[in-house]
Amino acid sequence: MKALLRNLRGDRAIWGIVALLALFSFLPVYSASTNLVYVKDAGTTIGYLVKHGVLLFLGFMIIYAVHRIPTHYFKGLSLIAMPIIIPLLAYTLTVETQIGEVTANRWIRIPVIGVNFQTSTLASVVLMIWIARYLTKIKDSHITFKDSILPLWIPTALVIALILPENFSTAAILSFMVLMLCFLGGYPLKYLLSMVGVGLLVVAMFITVLFAAPDKIPSQRALTWKNRIETFLYPEKASADASRQVEYAKMAVAEGGLVGKGAGKSVMKNLLSQSTSDFIFAIIIEEYGLVGGLGLLFFYLLLLFRIVVVANSAKSVFAKLLVIGVGLPIVFQAFINMAVVVELFPTTGQPLPLISMGGTSIWMTCLAIGIVLSASDKKQEETTSAEVDDTNPLEVLSGQL
Repeated sequence: MKALLRNLRGDRAIWGIVALLALFSFLPVYSASTNLVYVKDAGTTIGYLVKHGVLLFLGFMIIYAVHRIPTHYFKGLSLIAMPIIIPLLAYTLTVETQIGEVTANRWIRIPVIGVNFQTSTLASVVLMIWIARYLTKIKDSHITFKDSILPLWIPTALVIALILPENFSTAAILSFMVLMLCFLGGYPLKYLLSMVGVGLLVVAMFITVLFAAPDKIPSQRALTWKNRIETFLYPEKASADASRQVEYAKMAVAEGGLVGKGAGKSVMKNLLSQSTSDFIFAIIIEEYGLVGGLGLLFFYLLLLFRIVVVANSAKSVFAKLLVIGVGLPIVFQAFINMAVVVELFPTTGQPLPLISMGGTSIWMTCLAIGIVLSASDKKQEETTSAEVDDTNPLEVLSGQL
């Protein structure tokens, strides 16, 4: 163990924050899992706790393995991963999987180990690396919109379009992060504003069709999206079934008070259907109160601060963009999860990073953290400080791998 700790590289504050969040997650997961055991009659609380521990252990192994990879290697790895991830997303849309009470075309089952893998989480990380690589390549060039269609916008559009039918919230978050990364990476503002305008037009048309004729949208989740938006905008008109989970979450927050009821003493966990994942923050506030909720928020803000520090101190443009692209979505996702619980956002289905019980969501969060730690490693040979010319992808790939 001492040898392992000595080999840890990168920002120690990020290591500490991630470790504390992971350790704390055992308390709410163990408490909220009673919903699955006693209400839904599935498994045991110890079984879910062990499963969560195994997933976190494997997640930290991912962090350790990834953070040892030199940052510039991710350029070449993205060239390998992008042609794989697009067909994988398309295949996922053909596979219907049921997890708990949710049936959707979001997951594929990994053979042998029997774990459900949500391909959109991996695709989001791969796309951010791909865009960071492209923006680094053009940083000193004068480009036109036509020049960027094939290397930037077509891969981006394909990934988002393949995620959208079954996971609207992830597609929306990813779209926002793409635009933000392009802005920070110096992509021409006039072209970026054009893309924003087109995006807003598409969203307006989509919402119009969603409310006027949801049956025209080729997705089984169209009615779910419509109900969630209506419940958020017009709660007084929403059906009891549509608003029940949000009301239970708000009751849990109200019951928590200042210091909460105490660990394991939540009542609403047995009524919230997603108490171990989407609404776990409500259980945390009910058991640990406003103090616990603000404490958790503080650690995510601290993680955000350290991510910005790492990005600012990175020696290469690629490393800076990479840290922003894969690091900020972690904190952004946490804020959205918390906002849903207090009804600032409509229900999105986004888990709380490193806290919610899950599988691939934990692993992909750990993958992103490993990349951030790789970029924060000052001992690493900064080959990217010279900004390798990757005009020819095959030459770059052979040189990096």
